[in-house]
Amino acid sequence: MTTEEERVLDHRAVGELWDENAEAWTTLTRLGYDKYRDHINTPAFIEMLPDVTGLRGLDVGCGEGHNTRLVAQRGAQLTALDISGRFVRYAQEREAQDPQGIAYLHASAVELPFADAAFDFVMATMSMMDVPDQQRAIQEVARVLQPGGFFQFSILHPCFMTPRFKWVLDETGKRVAMECGDYFETEQGTVEEWIFGSAPDELKGRFAKFRIPRYFHTLSTWLNMLANAGLTLEECAEPYASDESIAIHPKLASTRVIACFLHLRCRKPTR
Repeated sequence: MTTEEERVLDHRAVGELWDENAEAWTTLTRLGYDKYRDHINTPAFIEMLPDVTGLRGLDVGCGEGHNTRLVAQRGAQLTALDISGRFVRYAQEREAQDPQGIAYLHASAVELPFADAAFDFVMATMSMMDVPDQQRAIQEVARVLQPGGFFQFSILHPCFMTPRFKWVLDETGKRVAMECGDYFETEQGTVEEWIFGSAPDELKGRFAKFRIPRYFHTLSTWLNMLANAGLTLEECAEPYASDESIAIHPKLASTRVIACFLHLRCRKPTR
């Protein structure tokens, strides 16, 4: 992607990219090929989540709705949105087949279509790092939160998933370290292309590679964006694969070499 294209990669352009990704992403994740989500990120996110029974929640960047449904099953009254209209349609189709009481909307994280203090909590699973203007998105989250409400989200770990990174392999091909750099080069609108490595070749051949927008920030920038929005850090986690998951999927062992993911929960002060 050219520099000129990167400059115009705003939230609407990001929505177009995710519309292109939606069919392949939905198909492959529903077949179980997102091993990092299913064996690491989602279980850790749910474990860290406070009791949401009876609470009004918002899921920002819900995709096809997998994690939204899991949180709804814990008793929350959920609204969910995504910048991709195609993802929203896939989520609505699943809601029609298996009603969880979830309202899905096509909307942007930087322009939340809700009144102030409309929700008791907001969640975002592996979506915030793909949003242009994260500061504005976080300020929008803080605006729609009730005083005392919480915001929990997960992202790629900014200290290790940097603009430049490369796995270091031993003589057997095992990942034993990571070479990472350009940490302070906060690229805006870089597009990465990849597809789930665990998917069989016949499925990989059926779909084009995902085109994923990335907006790199340092850890201190993320923490300062939360502070600038008036949110207080409450809990954090750096999840990795369990022994059981690694025994089934050995490639997940790399999540114990460095921290691939960062989960944060913040609270909006009551005053």
